[in-house]
Amino acid sequence: MALLPILRYPDPRLHKQAAPVARVDDALRALIADMAETMYEAPGIGLAATQVNVHQRVVVIDVSEDKSALLVLINPDILERSGEQVYEEGCLSVPGVYEKVTRSEYVRVRALDAQGEPFTLEADGVLAVCIQHEIDHLDGKVFVEHLSQLKQSRIKARLAKQARITA
Repeated sequence: MALLPILRYPDPRLHKQAAPVARVDDALRALIADMAETMYEAPGIGLAATQVNVHQRVVVIDVSEDKSALLVLINPDILERSGEQVYEEGCLSVPGVYEKVTRSEYVRVRALDAQGEPFTLEADGVLAVCIQHEIDHLDGKVFVEHLSQLKQSRIKARLAKQARITA
């Protein structure tokens, strides 16, 4: 397993649409293991392949307190959504930025697991938020794009300043 570099917003590669996974094989399972290790190390609760510059529809999520419930979603598709919730989101690609985003309160998702087996999952609360956030990444959208233009501009300026300071 290896830690993967995480792309930082506003990197244009974060806006690339991820392609469906054609085959679940050992190479894909190695990517999933690397993504999980990277997510836990960061630390975060979700990571989309897009964020590590792999443009395939793969997501890893673990919202458990003890990092014991890794969820792998390959080719995830939201079948149903309902309700509304506002949740303060952060993102490994937008470090240090936390903003309130409105998302569906409940989602039902179809995906493949790490063995390529199809399954359906119902989620609400933070898991529903995380699933929607990560699927946005696969669709080329970063959570800050749910915010006003003014907030987006301020976030870009703050991140550019941080990059200059650390360079």
